[in-house]
Amino acid sequence: MNIHEYQAKQIFAKYDVPIPKGKMIEKAEDAIDAAKEIGGNIWVVKAQIHAGGRGKGGGVKLARSLDEVEKYASEIIGMTLITHQTGPAGKLVKKVYIEGGIDIKKELYLGMVLDRAKELPVMMASTEGGVEIEKVAAEMPEKIIKVEIDPLTGFQGYHARELAFGLNLSKEQIKEFGKFAKALYKVYSLNDASLVEINPLVLTADDKFIALDAKMGFDDNALFRHKDILEMRDLDEEDPAEIEASEYGLSYVKLDGNVGCMVNGAGLAMSTMDIIKLEGGEPANFLDVGGKASASTVAKGFEIILKDPNVKAILVNIFGGIVRCDRIANGILEATETTRVEVPIVVRLDGTNAKEAIEIIGKSSLTNIISATDLGDAARKVVKAAKGV
Repeated sequence: MNIHEYQAKQIFAKYDVPIPKGKMIEKAEDAIDAAKEIGGNIWVVKAQIHAGGRGKGGGVKLARSLDEVEKYASEIIGMTLITHQTGPAGKLVKKVYIEGGIDIKKELYLGMVLDRAKELPVMMASTEGGVEIEKVAAEMPEKIIKVEIDPLTGFQGYHARELAFGLNLSKEQIKEFGKFAKALYKVYSLNDASLVEINPLVLTADDKFIALDAKMGFDDNALFRHKDILEMRDLDEEDPAEIEASEYGLSYVKLDGNVGCMVNGAGLAMSTMDIIKLEGGEPANFLDVGGKASASTVAKGFEIILKDPNVKAILVNIFGGIVRCDRIANGILEATETTRVEVPIVVRLDGTNAKEAIEIIGKSSLTNIISATDLGDAARKVVKAAKGV
């Protein structure tokens, strides 16, 4: 689950991570009052959406008067903001965050993620603050300093010094940076975050570190421990189909291709999408029906996949282990009874009760089902079907 910048900063404040004074509003007419409450004579008006690159898309404006604060708030609220992370459709802005201006001496980057290969949290820093970290990693990887942190010992002084030396901080700045980084580690670890990112982290004229931006994502499996964070969920920022799928215990992520995918197991689903691409196709979604799939949940999966008008064919790739193949077969039949399935369906079933499943489908009156012997065969057939070949 992701949250907005203003929400991330509320969490930062609980752990004494310095942030600028700010206020979220949903109506442009409240902008001037918010700016007066913040104080100062320069403000920043920021669109609140779950995507990066807001400034480049026109979603971040510097206001030098109260009139400009209201003007920019009026322009941003209600706009469809398109960035490199929103896709071409963009996202509708329903709220903005107004912050007081900061006297910036230097812009840096600081973030935390889990390194799955090393199975440890990693704190990353870079002198290239304000630049997309993906771009820095691709073009200037030497500019990223990383320290691995053992959760049993936590964040230590030597972690801070290694990052600070890499950032070329002065002796006086290292102490302040260490306090900041340690507080950020607490934010990450105590809230079961999957990502904490500050870009930019600014060094002010008086050598203070302030989180000018804030981005946080959380481990969905741990949210039961954080009801306060779960309450921050903004369904307007999530795909309606993904929300519907989660209600039925289905893991669904919409993609941009035309080959619908229904698979059991996240690893097999990823492999399936890779092989579809290898055969020249493009997956339309990630859909993991899980290990407890029933005929009704499979039918719901079909319904969700077919809500995407781009889907031209569907690949069902099931390896029966916990979930039985005959359940999937019955789900396919149930789906065709409740939802008009007018696209070709390529089915590859193997494992528990695969023989029974093939018999169930074979005895049906369905004419748009194509059987496949293995995953490679299934991928080739579904890509051809999607292309109308």
